Amino acid sequence: MFPFSQFMASRLQKSLLFLVIPLLVISVHVLATGSPAAAVQSEEAEADALLGWKASLDNQSRSFLYSWSTTAGSPCNWFGIHCNEAGSVSNISLRDSGLKGTLQSFSFPSFPNLVKLNLSNNSFHGSIPSHIGNLSKLNILDFSVNEISGSIPKEIGMLNSLTYIDLSNNFLTGTIPASIGNLTTLPILYIHMNQLSGSIPQELGMLKFVTEIDLSVNSLTGTIPTSIGNLTNLWALSLISNQLSGSIPQEIGMLRSLTELALSQNNLYGPIPASIGNLTALSSLYLTDNQLFNSLPREIGKLTKLTTLFLEMNELSGTLPSEMNNFTLLEVFIIYSNRFTGQLPQDICIGEGLKSFAINGNDFTGPIPRCMRNCSRLLRLHLESNQLTGNISEDFGVYPQLNFMDLSDNKFYGELSWKWESFSKLSTLKISNNNISGTIPADIGMAAQLHSLELSSNHLAGIIPKELGKLTLFELSLDDNELSGGIPEEIGLLSELERLNLAANNLSGPIPKKLGYCSKLLFLNLSKNKLTESIPVEVGNLISLESLDLSHNLLTAMIPPQLGLLQRVETLNISHNLLSGPIPTTFGYLSSLTVVNISYNELEGPIPNNKAFQQAPFEALQNNRYLCGNNTRLEACVSVAINKTIRKKHSKLVYAMVIPLVCSLFVVSVLVGGFFVLHKRIRNRKANSEEVNPSGESRKKDMKYENIVKATEDFNSKYCIGVGGYGIVYKAVLPTGRVVAVKKLHQSQNEEVTDFKAFKSEICVLMNIRHRNIVKLHGFCSHAKHSFLVYEFIERGSLRNILSNEDQAVELNWLRRLNVVRGIANALSYMHHDCSPSIIHRDISSNNILLDSEFEAHVSDFGTARFLMPDSSNWTSFAGTFGYSAPELAYTMMVNEKCDVYSFGVVTIEILVGRHPGDFISSLSSSFSFPSSSLMDEHTLLMDMVDQRLPLPQYKTAEGIIHIAQLAHACLSGNPQSRPTMKQVSSHLMDKWNPLTKPFSEVKLGEIFPFFPTRIQ
Repeated sequence: MFPFSQFMASRLQKSLLFLVIPLLVISVHVLATGSPAAAVQSEEAEADALLGWKASLDNQSRSFLYSWSTTAGSPCNWFGIHCNEAGSVSNISLRDSGLKGTLQSFSFPSFPNLVKLNLSNNSFHGSIPSHIGNLSKLNILDFSVNEISGSIPKEIGMLNSLTYIDLSNNFLTGTIPASIGNLTTLPILYIHMNQLSGSIPQELGMLKFVTEIDLSVNSLTGTIPTSIGNLTNLWALSLISNQLSGSIPQEIGMLRSLTELALSQNNLYGPIPASIGNLTALSSLYLTDNQLFNSLPREIGKLTKLTTLFLEMNELSGTLPSEMNNFTLLEVFIIYSNRFTGQLPQDICIGEGLKSFAINGNDFTGPIPRCMRNCSRLLRLHLESNQLTGNISEDFGVYPQLNFMDLSDNKFYGELSWKWESFSKLSTLKISNNNISGTIPADIGMAAQLHSLELSSNHLAGIIPKELGKLTLFELSLDDNELSGGIPEEIGLLSELERLNLAANNLSGPIPKKLGYCSKLLFLNLSKNKLTESIPVEVGNLISLESLDLSHNLLTAMIPPQLGLLQRVETLNISHNLLSGPIPTTFGYLSSLTVVNISYNELEGPIPNNKAFQQAPFEALQNNRYLCGNNTRLEACVSVAINKTIRKKHSKLVYAMVIPLVCSLFVVSVLVGGFFVLHKRIRNRKANSEEVNPSGESRKKDMKYENIVKATEDFNSKYCIGVGGYGIVYKAVLPTGRVVAVKKLHQSQNEEVTDFKAFKSEICVLMNIRHRNIVKLHGFCSHAKHSFLVYEFIERGSLRNILSNEDQAVELNWLRRLNVVRGIANALSYMHHDCSPSIIHRDISSNNILLDSEFEAHVSDFGTARFLMPDSSNWTSFAGTFGYSAPELAYTMMVNEKCDVYSFGVVTIEILVGRHPGDFISSLSSSFSFPSSSLMDEHTLLMDMVDQRLPLPQYKTAEGIIHIAQLAHACLSGNPQSRPTMKQVSSHLMDKWNPLTKPFSEVKLGEIFPFFPTRIQ
């Protein structure tokens, strides 16, 4: 379970007591005062005030409140209105009603007996009026989950009967008013997830009866006030995700009733105070992502009720105090990315309730805690990047619930002699860079849920067991071991495999032909082995491959031309083999190739006319039989040299024979054909060189056909930056220095444009689109030789390439990824709902999402599918990009916005997991089932699915990821009508990742999205 969710879960239970109090107040007999006429007059005033406020709301809200009418009698009979026995309004409860409007027309003074006001989860905007201070009897005030802005009025301090305030999940700005200190009887204060700034007022310490305070996810600065020590009744304090600085005050130790303390994601520095040991009732402590340093105080061992401890991403050092062995109730222990040293307390998990244990990225030595063997409830285990020792055969137990285990980069030894059938839920196992020996057991095939297996850089020997073919592996890394024998053909059964690394072993025999069945492979490394025979032609079937390394083997014969089918391959290394013959001409079509190495073979002949070969360094081409071609480190090919010699020897003879004839023909052509030449030029300019340009000042002279052709050297492959469904994309630097992207259409696409007038009209519409998340279309040129579209150039290129690159994927951190999702949603919402007529993209994929230098998303090719494939009834001829198209396109020709919504869902999941989710999509579109029984397990499994190249997301970021994953799930519904619109999607992502006021673990999805029927089951 995520720290923020767990923190809020127990808090809500405690709040129920205070939600009961107002109900008791409402039920108290109210003594009637004054005459009956006065009561009637008061009732009429309240009715008039409610009707006046209703009139200020939007049409849909007024329709919803149809019962608010004088014809319906007393307001006590109206929806959401409750009265006391005297007939006066005492309770207004309109939560989850879809209301939209402001509070400016709400006459607060008209309701002197109002006890409860609940407007949560609506769309109210504007500020909170100052005359709210007139509600002197108010017990409950709940404006949460709205769009309220402005500052919190100081008059809120006049509501001294309040027992519950919830202003969370709004857009409130300014400071927390000091007058809040007047609410001396207030137990509950929620103002989290706003945009509040300034310091926390010292007057907060006057709330002597407060039990829960949540100010998290704001922009509060300054220090934690020392007056916090006065809040001796406080159960829960959350200041997560602010900009607080200074040290944790010693006075925190005075909060002896505290059960949850959450100070994560701030700028707090200094040591953890020893007074924290006084919090003997504390069950959850969150100090993640601050600048805390020094060693942990020994007094922390007094927290014997602690179940959850998060200290990761600080500068804490020293050894863990032995007093931590007192943590007999410990379930979650997360302290990664610090500077801890020494040995782990051996009984830190003696209670055997441990579920998550993450100490990675420290400098621990010695054995793992001996109690670890008995932690049968363990879900996640992160021990990587330490100096731990021990025998993995003996020191670890059986973990039937374990989902993720990483022991990499330690000093573990022993053999993999575990009871593999007991690891029924294990998804990821990483034990790289240790001293593991023995063989890979065949029984590992019994770990049925295993998707990622990394055993590289150990001392494993023997053969690769064929039983691995029983698994559904996405990644298999066995490199840098002492494995021998052949590569088993059963590897070809791993149809979901994306990364296979068997490099640096003693493998022999041929490369199995069945490897070609692994069609989803992105990375294949078989280098530094003793593989023999020829490269099988079936390798050409790996059309998704981006990196291929077969170097340092004993491969013979010619390079199969089928390797030219690997259009996505970026890195190719076949050096240090016995390959002979010419390089296949098909290599000239490897448009994505950037790095190549063919050195130390017996290759001969010309190198391909390809940027990677032409710019390859000498080291990448050396020690072959004879290579030639257009590379400064090679000689020109012989045939070219001979032709030059022949032309030079016979130049005089040619000139003597040809020049008189040419002169004669020239005179005749000038006199007789001049008129026709001139006429033909005029006709060609009109018919064969139609150019569509923006109007007005944006008609760019530097975007003429000749300039584009010249800038790309007649579309030379060295300017190629990508290949799309309709053509090849080139980077062009125009004479003015402007950089543009030019999409040269395939000839077949050019021929599809039959109605040029209508096509030109379409182009003009698209060129007038202005949106920050849509790639700007500058113009189009239709020419007899080349037709192309001219777009703005987006620096970082496609989302797909960025996710495929290890370094760039890490740079695309979680916050940037969440922003990319929001940008895509905004673009689609704009084109679907704000353009008239609406425009459907039809081919949303990670290839068509471009990121600029600031990682802002830009959707490209918007609308081009429509005018390049104008006959939408013939959709079977174009079904979008495989793996992104909506399932209904397999059996219907109906193309609408919901097809884009589905594709958006696929891309969103791809952004979260760092790769295309493959067949996982089909399970999402039918159900969203987790094989575990608890909400914590569900959240844990989702975190195991996200991109493991990034640090595990925490708190607000983690909530955002779950929020977006749920939203993507809705978009992937198999029923198009059940999918949300992109306007709904964009609205939910606008400024808050997770607009919730209750613990995430208790939220029903229907409370977030109306198109969700139930909570995740």
